[in-house]
Amino acid sequence: MSDSNTTSFTNPSTFILMGIPGLEAAHVWISITFCTMYAIAKLGNFTILFIVKTEQSLHVPMYYFLCMLAVSDLVLSTATVPKMLSIFWFNSREIDFSACLTQMYFIHCFSAMKSGILVALALDRYVAICHPLRHSTILTNSVVAKIGLAVVLRCGISALPYPFLVRRWPYCRTNIIPHSFCEHITVVNLACADTRLSSYYGLFVLFSVIGLDVPFITVSYIQILRAIFNLPTKDARIKTFGTCGSHLCCILSFYLPEFFSSLTHRFGHKVPKDIHLVLHNALSVLSVLWIL
Repeated sequence: MSDSNTTSFTNPSTFILMGIPGLEAAHVWISITFCTMYAIAKLGNFTILFIVKTEQSLHVPMYYFLCMLAVSDLVLSTATVPKMLSIFWFNSREIDFSACLTQMYFIHCFSAMKSGILVALALDRYVAICHPLRHSTILTNSVVAKIGLAVVLRCGISALPYPFLVRRWPYCRTNIIPHSFCEHITVVNLACADTRLSSYYGLFVLFSVIGLDVPFITVSYIQILRAIFNLPTKDARIKTFGTCGSHLCCILSFYLPEFFSSLTHRFGHKVPKDIHLVLHNALSVLSVLWIL
């Protein structure tokens, strides 16, 4: 292993995932939380899909979007957590170069997909609360299908350059990744070349996704809150806001850590390395937990 870490190479055959450096002795105990939450997430998401499929009354846009969110969560958690558990349980740190690129693609693709689905849910709540009489005519099954297809295409295409950019760089310093999974900017930081193209593209995707999605969600919820506060009774306001509360929690738990993590990786050179490691592994937990 030491040879692979010091020898010059263009494309390493494998990368070495370190898990959570400094906490190797606690990996087994940490894995209990990851494994438990992963099992709960699987059970919860499959339950959502099963109930929506079997209950005819739930065949409405909001639950269609929730099903899309459940599927994206299933894929994203499966792309990261099993490998993390193999590191914690069996010290299986090696990951094939191609497998690392594949994991990277799924992480960025389905993370962006969650953002797009949150926008779709915000649109559904806006129409349902601000234009309730027109909800069924505006968000028809055809419109919902087109929204879902647009989200999938946007995310699939925007994440596609990540593995191609990573493959083009030479890696002559090390193949050790100080995390539990392959993320684009983490792998790029190992390259011994001018990787500004990768960094700029990552920022472009970050701000094109968040820069479009967050303002849309914000405007939607401003209109929703105005409609709620105009309701005649306090009970009606509380009941209506309750339908949006969990969605708002999901939005905050998704966007804030993602945004902070991406910026600190690129600009937060004075942020302690331990903070980076804790944040990245915390994001892995959130990717399993937040939809529940």
